[in-house]
Order: sequence, then C-alpha cells, then structure tokens
Amino acid sequence: MSDLEGFGFVMPHWFYWGWLAVMPLIMIAWDKWSSGHGGGSAEPELTPGELQAQEDDPLIYLQFEGNWFTKVVDWMCDKSGLFVSFWTINAVVFYFFGVVMRYIFNMPTIWVHEASFLLLGMQYMLAGAFAMLHGAHVRVDVMYNMLPARGRIGLDIFTSMFFFIFALILLVTSWTFFQDSYAMNETTVETWGIQHWPAKGMMVVGSLLLLLAGISKLMKDIVLFVRLGRERTA
Repeated sequence: MSDLEGFGFVMPHWFYWGWLAVMPLIMIAWDKWSSGHGGGSAEPELTPGELQAQEDDPLIYLQFEGNWFTKVVDWMCDKSGLFVSFWTINAVVFYFFGVVMRYIFNMPTIWVHEASFLLLGMQYMLAGAFAMLHGAHVRVDVMYNMLPARGRIGLDIFTSMFFFIFALILLVTSWTFFQDSYAMNETTVETWGIQHWPAKGMMVVGSLLLLLAGISKLMKDIVLFVRLGRERTA
C-alpha cells in the first residue's frame, strides 16, 4: 500500500512544477486577448517609488532611457515579476481546496501547505528584481528626502556598494544550496516528498536577476548624476 493512499487527491510532482511554468503564460495570453477584445486596457498604475520620483523631480527618471544592457535587464526584471505575480492565484486556490477538503469532506490534504510555501518562497525571491526596478523596496527616507535630486542619486550610488555585497553573498549562497540539494535529490520531509532543488534553483535565478537589476540601476544613476552635474554648472 502506498503511503499516499487514503489521502484523497494528491497533486503529482510533475503536474505541480509544470503548472507553475505554464499557468502564468496562460494568464498573460488571456489578459492580452481580453484587452484586445475589450476596447483597450486601463493605464498602468505607478508604484510608490515611481510616484515619489515624479512628485520630487518629474523629469529625472524620464531623461535617461538607458542603453541596450539596461533595457534588456529591465525587461527581464519586469516580465519575471509579472510572471510570478500570477502564482498568488494558485496559493489562494490551494488553501481553499485544503479547507474545503478538511472541514467539509473530512479528508485533510498532505500537500497543500508544502505546495503553497514553496510557491510563495520562490515568488518572494523572483520578485526582488521587479521590486527594485519599480522602487518598491523598503527604504529609510528620513534624510534621503531632505537632499536635492543630485544628492539623492549620489547617495544611491554610494550605498549601492552595500547592496552589491548582499546580492553577491546571496547569489553564491543560493548556488551552494542548489548544488547540494540537486546532488542529494533533496525532498520535503512530509509524505508528499516533492523535490526541493527546483525551488532552490529559483533562489539562484532570483538572486541573479536582483544583481542585474542593481547593476542596471547603478548605470542609470551614474548617468543621471553626471548629467545633473553638467546642468548645474551650465
């Protein structure tokens, strides 16, 4: 008798990973199709970081569109954030299924919790670059907002060294975790026993995207810092 018999429906491992890879693509295609057949889509809302930038200096972040490298990185960061945002729907559905099965049919699941925390953990890592691109990371603004525009950009450039130390350590550590997990074919300790290495692989991808997002931001900040300096002395 299998350890999974008697638990009702148990999501297969291959379906779980495959669904996470395909489901966001379906939702994105559906959104494009519905927008094309619904008379156009609404204007995208700005994030708090973008609103703050426009309120303080409306033209600063519009004067430099970036080079080919920053455009490619920014595109990857933006699309990866959009991709994983649809995973939240899965977490809601998983937990709803678990509650219904437990309290209505008296058939508690063994996979819902693991499926959800793996999903949300991967989403957290992969969304970091998106958050950096749109200025959504938490920042202490006590002194920052008191500085002029060039001063704020200069402070961002200075403090970026601390970011890169963190990002590099995170990338190296994530790669070590992934290698070890893949080598031992690590699985969860519960009966479902799903593989851990794909989730830790997403840690590597998220760390790399975050590092690239930081490089892109630094390049744009340097250009803006120099440009504002020239305008000031002109």
